[in-house]
Amino acid sequence: MSDLLDPVTVGVILAMASVTYLTKAGGLWLLGRVDLSARAEAGLEALPGAVVVSILAPSVVTAGPPTWLAAGVVVLVAWRTENVLAALLVGVSALLLLRGPPL
Repeated sequence: MSDLLDPVTVGVILAMASVTYLTKAGGLWLLGRVDLSARAEAGLEALPGAVVVSILAPSVVTAGPPTWLAAGVVVLVAWRTENVLAALLVGVSALLLLRGPPL
């Protein structure tokens, strides 16, 4: 029998999925019943962007000029269009163009 279909493995995966779902659903349920100040609400809305920046910033800072320019393009496109998907696609394209062909 394959390790992938091992009952223990499947059970662990289902348990992790259930805990993840319950954590997220419980948080949404709880936040729906709590009256937040405008400041707290604004902070929670900004949190996903802050997490993304905190993960990507060290890589961008330690990279070279092509990555810096591509990051600038991402910021400009996101600011002008307010479309994260468009910024992502344009940024990846800019990085590929700026780095040139692979060696």
